[in-house]
Amino acid sequence: MKEDLEPENTTPEAARDRPAGVQPLAAGVLRRNGLESWTKPGPSLYPHQWSWDSAFIALGLAHLDNRRARRELETLFASQWASGKVPHIVFDPEAPPQSYFPDAERWSSAALSSDAPSSPHTSGLCQPPVHAIAVLRIWEAAQGKDERRVELAREFLRDSYPRLLAWHLYLTTARDPEGSGLVTIYHPWESGTDNSPRWDATLEKVEVGDLPPYTRYDLKHVSDPSHRPTDAEYDRYLWLLEMLKRACYDEATIYESHPFLVKDVLFSAILIAANEALLEIAAVVGAPDEEQALIEGWIERGRNSLEECWDDDLKLCLDYDLRAERYARVCTVAGFAPLIAGGLSPSRLEDLLQTLDSPSFAGNPRLDRPLPPSTSPDEPGFHPRSYWRGPTWPVANWLLWWSLIRAGAHDRAESIRQASLAQLAEGGFAEYFEPFTGEPLGSPDQSWTAAVALDFLAAGSG
Repeated sequence: MKEDLEPENTTPEAARDRPAGVQPLAAGVLRRNGLESWTKPGPSLYPHQWSWDSAFIALGLAHLDNRRARRELETLFASQWASGKVPHIVFDPEAPPQSYFPDAERWSSAALSSDAPSSPHTSGLCQPPVHAIAVLRIWEAAQGKDERRVELAREFLRDSYPRLLAWHLYLTTARDPEGSGLVTIYHPWESGTDNSPRWDATLEKVEVGDLPPYTRYDLKHVSDPSHRPTDAEYDRYLWLLEMLKRACYDEATIYESHPFLVKDVLFSAILIAANEALLEIAAVVGAPDEEQALIEGWIERGRNSLEECWDDDLKLCLDYDLRAERYARVCTVAGFAPLIAGGLSPSRLEDLLQTLDSPSFAGNPRLDRPLPPSTSPDEPGFHPRSYWRGPTWPVANWLLWWSLIRAGAHDRAESIRQASLAQLAEGGFAEYFEPFTGEPLGSPDQSWTAAVALDFLAAGSG
């Protein structure tokens, strides 16, 4: 990273309530993982630019270097597909060979789809659309600064708005041809919660054909392979990729033949929240009334659709498998989707807080800290050390904290913020943590973990 990422406010008042050492260490992670115009998610396991990682990274960078935060997202959106899709990976041509699989050649996006950019190469999937939330945070962080900085942020908003609108339009049309208000994903990698038990039943029905040979480089970057998806899961992941390639990444063809089509409530909830942010951006840049009305309609339709996915017994929201025509009755943090989407009735908020504080999640007495495991310990698929099957994730904690603030549950939000910062102060900026022992797991010095720490700290400084 070229710039020295120093905090924009280093007064004693701004430092109040910050756990000792967290702020400079978090800034150091982003500095070390920084490249010319974007930031690697981690020092070795993730050598390319990931879509929702970059959104969280920009959100954190906004408190350190507004210009760098803007460049992070500008670099990502430079690889937006003609369809409006923001790809989940933008491949770095300078990354060491054999550093990550599946690589750009395996995806062959530009060769198979005229919508894909020819350079740099990208994947053919997408990830949850946190980007508008990050763009708005960049704008908010510029307020109260010098006039030139505010004007640069306003210009960034004007440039970002049409890109974000195209991205959200893609998700609300190509990924929701039924007009249901919920986004359809084609692969667990699109959810961001890759090997969550949410996908087990759907993946089990995927019959794997003849796969080209491959080597899993991800296992070389972790101390214990059990933390990562199994080989059987990975075979299915890659077979789904081969099926997408056979469809040439064409949305209509995928909808007709693809074996994995799931209405993802967490992805959908993040889109709804992002549409709220986009509506604020639209007002700042003076977008046409009809576009603002369109965004308002997306928000209302999405919230109504999430309500239809509510399970009264579990007091959670559930994904819907379009092929099997059934809900996935699995208790994970994704079930808190209505909280993230916002606009809750008092009774629904009470339901969600009751579930959050129950022994199934943050109220479990065995937890190291009162932070929700990614999968409930009550679930058969729970594993405390395996990726999204049980560990706590700082980015998931951030989503819940931010959503609780928006819902007016400030005390509950503050308890998550304090517990999260204490976890990071003790365990560092790990990708995720063992929920019962607090052991840091996954990739160390993870950029988005450092980024959400900076946003937590900025909130504490007022």
